[in-house]
Amino acid sequence: MSFTVLLAVTLLPAAFWFWLFARRDIHPEPAWLLWRTFGYGALAWLLSAALELSFNAVPVAWVVVVLTALVEEGAKLLAASTAVRERDFDEPVDGLVYAVTAALAFALFENLAYGLQYGVGVAVWRGSFTMLAHALFSVPIGYALARAHFTRERWWRTRGLLLSAALHAGFNGLLHGVEQWWMLPILALVLFALYRIADRLYQRLAPLKDMSSEQGTR
Repeated sequence: MSFTVLLAVTLLPAAFWFWLFARRDIHPEPAWLLWRTFGYGALAWLLSAALELSFNAVPVAWVVVVLTALVEEGAKLLAASTAVRERDFDEPVDGLVYAVTAALAFALFENLAYGLQYGVGVAVWRGSFTMLAHALFSVPIGYALARAHFTRERWWRTRGLLLSAALHAGFNGLLHGVEQWWMLPILALVLFALYRIADRLYQRLAPLKDMSSEQGTR
């Protein structure tokens, strides 16, 4: 019964956060491609978890934080990039949809692992805050994928990765202070600020729609 509860408190937030972002796409993406990207996102978590085992030997805490952010966001970038060459990747907003899909898959399996190890209470906490954070970290990656695809400027991928990793590392550094209850409002404000950044990036993708229609997707 406890695993059923754990599964529920992990799946429900993931579904809600996906809806929150994907609802902006007026032309919904095909289910098979979303599920495939989701699967790659799960593999991204597995790869990251394996690589991060070696970080235990790193003596400097902030170096571990930075390395973790780079590895995890890099893995999510690879997962989301698998959708770019498909014909259905035909609008700039699609980059954000697939980046968030990969990120939520990553966060879902990470959340399950934490829940199995530390209990349902931890899974509820992570589903409420860190799952949304993972999606928000990957928004610059989605924006960069769209820019790179529709402008043919490949350097956007590197820029998106570095920005996502910076957001991730900064959030993880702040997260260490959440042991004090009074840090929760600060954490909520940070997530709200990240969501506002994501909203602005959605709006900045709008001019690319004309470019995408001229290119005819390919």
